[in-house]
Amino acid sequence: MERGNRVVTFLRVLLVLIAAVETTALHGVKLKKKEEGHRNAYATMMYMGTPRDYEFYVATRVLIKSLAKLQVNADLVVIASPDVPLRWVRALEEEDGAKVVRVENINNPYKGQQNFDKRFKLTLNKLYAWSLVDYERVVMLDADNLFLQKTDELFQCGQFCAVFINPCIFHTGLFVLEPSSDVFKDMIHAVETGKENPDGADQGFIGAYFPDLLDQPMFHPPLNGSNLDGQYRLPLGYQMDASYYYLRLKWRVPCGPNSVVTFPGALWLKPWYWWSWPVLPLGIQWHETRRQTLGYAAELPIVIIQSIIFVGIIVMTHLARPSISKLCYRNSDRTTSSIQAAVKFVAIWSILAAYLVPFAIIPRTIHPLVGWTLYFLGSVALSSIAINSFLLPAIQVFVPLIGIFGSLLVMAYPWYSNGVVRALVVFGYAFCYAPIGWGSVVKVLARLHVLLEREQFFPKLVESSPPPGSNKLC
Repeated sequence: MERGNRVVTFLRVLLVLIAAVETTALHGVKLKKKEEGHRNAYATMMYMGTPRDYEFYVATRVLIKSLAKLQVNADLVVIASPDVPLRWVRALEEEDGAKVVRVENINNPYKGQQNFDKRFKLTLNKLYAWSLVDYERVVMLDADNLFLQKTDELFQCGQFCAVFINPCIFHTGLFVLEPSSDVFKDMIHAVETGKENPDGADQGFIGAYFPDLLDQPMFHPPLNGSNLDGQYRLPLGYQMDASYYYLRLKWRVPCGPNSVVTFPGALWLKPWYWWSWPVLPLGIQWHETRRQTLGYAAELPIVIIQSIIFVGIIVMTHLARPSISKLCYRNSDRTTSSIQAAVKFVAIWSILAAYLVPFAIIPRTIHPLVGWTLYFLGSVALSSIAINSFLLPAIQVFVPLIGIFGSLLVMAYPWYSNGVVRALVVFGYAFCYAPIGWGSVVKVLARLHVLLEREQFFPKLVESSPPPGSNKLC
């Protein structure tokens, strides 16, 4: 009997232990499931229909990778229109770790406005950020942002925060929001009913939707653990009464560490374009991030092919110089005069093309050091055609190229005390170089005129003129 009671007691204890283990196991599964996602998200958007779709695709990937490299405590979301290529979506998801949310394009009723820019036709897709209701807070970003340090303090924002780029207008390239289905539906209704929109894009619409943001308290995230610009900030765990407020991010350039760098401004000076550096000094940091994460394998074959072509042009024109400078003419004053004018026109445009064509054919998103090297090689190659064809002095033709190289060195000098000093030095260099550049142009034109007057290109034929319509090699 006593033995039976012991067995029963043992079985009861065993059942209790099994129940405890199962409860612990189930609890562990729940925690693991909860840790798979994040409460907050960094989001950006992609859409198609512009000549620069590939450039913005590369920029989006670099933005995502700059955040992933910092191991931010948030999901990385890309709001993509349905026409974004599937291979791009797979790269974002499988290689970059982003969550791609496919959405239907929001019809833009403002595209008929007089001041509307067609490249902003689908920027209202940014409103989908308010539909990401699985998250408590979302930092909405344009592709021209680059994160260098964690800024997860941004998620302390209320319902809406934005950075003012001037005393009256905040920038929609970086703002924080609290997703809400009601707000999203109200925004879509406002779009459909034609709510006032100054520029017809997301900047004007969101600015009009939050017209009194400037009057709200200011939220200043504790970047780098200190109050960098002397403005008050929102302490950890403190809740403000205001439903939304504006924030001020401090970019310490170039004296201190940067947390996030935004590149607003001219479209053709975005950091991913190789020619934007050293015009934009911080652009090199964007390319360093790309080099360390995404790389340049996509552009490398084109760079190698173009380099071989440019070197081949230089060699061919040098070897063929005795032949390509020989021209023919008809022994007539009227004909000679018209041909001379045509030769001047072709020579001038050949030199201009030598400096402009490389900008059009070099891959836009390669590293600036590679891009500028390839540009100089291409300009020398195309200039050699004009030099050897029209017997022009090489030094004078290359003076503008030397001037461009000098300006790059002046702009890339890293030890200026501030931006004002840098601007003054660049202006001083341009002021000193202008007479030299103009003098080289004058000498090239004078040299070309002398050669034509001496009939270097059109030597007189023998006394007996050839039959009408015939040509003779010189």
